[in-house]
Amino acid sequence: MQKIAILGAGESGVGAALLAQAKGYDVFVSDRGSIAEKYRQQLTQAQISFEEGTHTLEQIYAAQEIIKSPGIPDKAPVIQGAVERNIPVISEIEFAGRYASGKFICITGTNGKTTTTLLTYHLLKSAGLNVALAGNVGESLAGKVLEGGYDYYVVELSSFQLDNMYQFRAHVGILLNITPDHLDRYEYQMEKYAASKFRIAQNMTAGDFFLFNQDDAEIQKYRALHEVPGTPLAFGLKEAEGLALKFEGQAILASFSGNTTKIDTSASPLIGQHNQYNTMAAVGAALLAGIAPSQIEEALGTFRNADHRLQPVGEIEGVRFINDSKATNVEAVWYALDGINEPIVWVVGGTDKGNDYTPLLPLVRQKVKAIVCLGVDNSKILAAFSDFGPKMVETQDVNEAVQLAKDFAEAGDVVLLSPACASFDLFNNYEHRGRAFAQAVAALKPTVA
Repeated sequence: MQKIAILGAGESGVGAALLAQAKGYDVFVSDRGSIAEKYRQQLTQAQISFEEGTHTLEQIYAAQEIIKSPGIPDKAPVIQGAVERNIPVISEIEFAGRYASGKFICITGTNGKTTTTLLTYHLLKSAGLNVALAGNVGESLAGKVLEGGYDYYVVELSSFQLDNMYQFRAHVGILLNITPDHLDRYEYQMEKYAASKFRIAQNMTAGDFFLFNQDDAEIQKYRALHEVPGTPLAFGLKEAEGLALKFEGQAILASFSGNTTKIDTSASPLIGQHNQYNTMAAVGAALLAGIAPSQIEEALGTFRNADHRLQPVGEIEGVRFINDSKATNVEAVWYALDGINEPIVWVVGGTDKGNDYTPLLPLVRQKVKAIVCLGVDNSKILAAFSDFGPKMVETQDVNEAVQLAKDFAEAGDVVLLSPACASFDLFNNYEHRGRAFAQAVAALKPTVA
């Protein structure tokens, strides 16, 4: 019996373990941290051998193949040891792909992955297709493959997942954008980070489709220097020759195989320029899956995005509160500010990731009337937007931040939490920050005249 070792016992690791066991492997799971109770129970119930709090190298290196969690970098000693012993190290996605019979629609990009993945899934599901949702969005692909019976798998892929995929082939691959992020995993070289993202198109044939953002400079730079497999389909908002998908007013014009189809997007709740890119990509995938334009238009109107992504969380005395806690980098905040037309009171701050706030200056001057800094160290933000003077305050308490923002706002304004920073100075993660913001909004009492 072939032995397989799985490093990491989170969603992807346990999904891979259960699928590997079902396919007849001798499975050993090793997690250097502690395993969540939910996953410990699943492994115990399946009688899969596992350990936590350590890596027993003798057992791990006895395997013919290793599946690693995307959170474990290639330079980790346990991985280096495997490479020295010529033991293949793959991702859970690579492993699951071997056993899936349906078609893969895969989505990557620095920003917008989850929204595009959820929208694509919603469009296919609403049309009655037998479709699974998996990957970085929450559930393991291996677990979905184990369930079986799906015709389509819509899969969100991070660069970390793509890095250890070798034979896996997407039937539709979507690349939304490439901006600096996670560069510590790529020797601080954009070229290497871009190459990771472009792995979404690897192994494609002419019958597979690579949808990419024509307006993105890093995507264009990489394509100019490298051959990318698959049939290319460009989408964009800027006028360019040969666009397969573009906007005309509130409609998407899709030109595939010489035919042009018009999709009305006016019913969509998604706001902002970045969501126009996300919508073009998802609509393109839906059309390639054979869904009728009328079905797509109807489904666009019933879509609800994931929490913490430009999520409305309340309105008090004409002031709308929007939770965009997922915006943990400058580009995501740029899109949020760009997409909102009303005057904004901006709640920003957290653990700085080496941010350069310069690209935000024109939008902030044009649209933002006050800034509330919510973080332990706000010095970079205070320096970047120093001309706001008394209209810029700071706090380390989310309830106070919301109250201060409300005091600055008047009817018709938007209070926007779009932090541009990680959350770890005051919160567990961006979800915790977003929930705390929403709770603080809910606790606000209307002013009694």
